Amino acid sequence: MRIFIAGAGAVGTHLAKLFVDSDHDVILMDEDDKKLQQIEYHLDLMTRRGNMTSLSDLKQADVSEADLFIAVPPYKDMSILACILAKKLGAKTTVARVNTSEYLKAENLSLFRQLGVDEIIYPEELAAHEAVESLKRVGIRQWYESSDGKVVLSVIKVREGAPILNRPFSELDPEKKKLYNIVAIYRQGDTIIPHGGDSLIHGDLAYFISTYDNMKLVLADAGKEQYEINNVMIIGGSRVGRLIARNLEEIGGYNVKLVEIDREKSLKLANSLENTLVIEGDGRNLELLKDEGISKMQAFVAVTDNAEVNILSCQLAKKMGIRKTVAEVENIDYMPLAEGIGIGTLLNKKLTAASHIYRYTLHTDVAYVKCLTSNNSEMLELVAQPGSKITKAQIKDLSLPRELNIGAVVRDGVVQIASGQTQIQAYDKVVMFAMQSCIHKIEKLFV
Repeated sequence: MRIFIAGAGAVGTHLAKLFVDSDHDVILMDEDDKKLQQIEYHLDLMTRRGNMTSLSDLKQADVSEADLFIAVPPYKDMSILACILAKKLGAKTTVARVNTSEYLKAENLSLFRQLGVDEIIYPEELAAHEAVESLKRVGIRQWYESSDGKVVLSVIKVREGAPILNRPFSELDPEKKKLYNIVAIYRQGDTIIPHGGDSLIHGDLAYFISTYDNMKLVLADAGKEQYEINNVMIIGGSRVGRLIARNLEEIGGYNVKLVEIDREKSLKLANSLENTLVIEGDGRNLELLKDEGISKMQAFVAVTDNAEVNILSCQLAKKMGIRKTVAEVENIDYMPLAEGIGIGTLLNKKLTAASHIYRYTLHTDVAYVKCLTSNNSEMLELVAQPGSKITKAQIKDLSLPRELNIGAVVRDGVVQIASGQTQIQAYDKVVMFAMQSCIHKIEKLFV
């Protein structure tokens, strides 16, 4: 696929790397020639110096040949205009990143699609949604839903004394295997796609695929206790921090305190948030946090613009006895470190944006794609086509890539946890966990 990325900032560069690693033909445009040279040195792609809102620059860059055009500049107006122009010039599919939720209203989305913008993403809102979902589900590091919420992928740190600890998967209770599937293990920086002889050890992050109704069993088998979150402290009045506070206000039942160091920003937040106590101060100041009742909090969310501050403040919060921590970590290299020291949920806007854009690069019928943090893996939901290889035999006889684990099959709205004896049929939705390195092998199974 020929993918044209307009904007060589953090998101654009990350997307370029992701698509290059997936063997796509990538063209990256930006006005900063020095930045393009640095990227071209590290990645096997084509670069074009130019303005994404210039018709002549887009024409010279052959945007008309783009199968997918992605605009990720820092300004929303440029993003929207660039997509409109690219579509008029012949780009097949266009995606615009914006920094306001106004454009996501149904009536506005319809208007933009008429103008030529096929998809609009707001990474900050997506990250805020992930944070709020994690606060609603204690004991779970990450939570992803597919097939309209029928299938859940939950990432849980397995505790000492858990019933499933130190037992080969082949020896686990057969009845429980019908209720959940452990599709991956994250251990000391490495991702393991488990098979019958593998087992979980204390401290592993286990990736469970199950239904929502069976989550109590999953948590119990992972040795997790349930507790309620009512009091939340947010450090950082960024867009993500503001959206998290607003979402919690809309849900209701939460006492939220938001700490922001910038006086002008804190005043604006205080005026825009109705039921959130906004505090002007430095979230790194332990005495301030003590004065504001950090010891009474059940959750701590750090979403400043500094990943180091977010990681360290969450570590401090854990030492103060807070059980649930959430940190925004935009530097992907820091994410294994953050997971290693026990931060509960990690937010990364680049990965969030990539998840929503990546599905446009797959040729099969894709219902859902989620790029997972720090381990170069993805949760996918693909629809099996009539006559496709995935329907030719039971799962155990399909010679599937070792980097792939099928977790569940949804047929006529009913979820079936997958086993070796499962026979996938045409039009089944197949929920999988896979390493990014084998994505195109998976595509071939479904067409």
